[in-house]
Amino acid sequence: MKDELVRGTAWNAGIRVFAARTTQLVSELQRRHDTFPTATAALGRAATAGAMMGVMLKDDEKITIQVKGDGPLGQIMIDANAHAEVRGYVDFPHVHLPSNSQGKLDVAGVVGRNGYLNVIKDLGLKEPYRGSVPIVSGELAEDFTYYFAESEQVPSAVGLGVLVDVDNSVLHAGGFIVQVMPGMSEDQLKRLEHAVSAMPHITALLDQGETPESILRFLVGDDLTIHETIEPVFRCKCSRERVGDTLITLGSEELRSLIEEEGKADVVCHFCNETYTYMTEDLEELHRRASERP
Repeated sequence: MKDELVRGTAWNAGIRVFAARTTQLVSELQRRHDTFPTATAALGRAATAGAMMGVMLKDDEKITIQVKGDGPLGQIMIDANAHAEVRGYVDFPHVHLPSNSQGKLDVAGVVGRNGYLNVIKDLGLKEPYRGSVPIVSGELAEDFTYYFAESEQVPSAVGLGVLVDVDNSVLHAGGFIVQVMPGMSEDQLKRLEHAVSAMPHITALLDQGETPESILRFLVGDDLTIHETIEPVFRCKCSRERVGDTLITLGSEELRSLIEEEGKADVVCHFCNETYTYMTEDLEELHRRASERP
């Protein structure tokens, strides 16, 4: 089943809503980075949030999310854009902990309960927008909820989930974001709060065959208007040419030392784990181009 992300409004545009099935996206991240189960859940939750936050943007705008806690996972980095193209990584993918007291993957344990959630939005302006909030739980859904309320002043409810099988494969992944617009009545707020608290876990709904749209109907009922349906996908913007340009910035002297001492260079992209190999003749060409730079 293909991944799917829907964006819409409900209750006479009083709330805006997003929901996503990201199973294939998270599976691709797991495959590329060989993440262990708890690391997979943490990376997948953050990537799912990134996909939904990306489609809040327009055109060529981009978002970078950094979760930097004090857990053994290190930092989580996610890049996304308005087209639901996502890439990401964790510092230490081979991290796994025993289940928590609820019998779930201990995401807070690997992320840590102290640290920061940082969001950088490239909106095409002179300076990017930067928002930062302390980590409040490490489970990530609560942390993104807190980010929206504190940094963007938008009351929101966020749900994120990743279900990993015993063989480390990703069975289900997805999430939702519901944001309250100004003017919401107290009765509507209470109705929304009750719906969120009564909602089954996102992966349980996906396991039952529910779609992103039907998941939103659990929350808001039938007063729902879908404005966009898009497939979130893994996409990295690295390339051999871009990596070569980065090597050129080392300068001619550093490249000459690399040629004489190593004879080759292997460069690994953090985001997609692709390895780009430059043999002596490749490095000589890069050295020539570096020498010609003013």
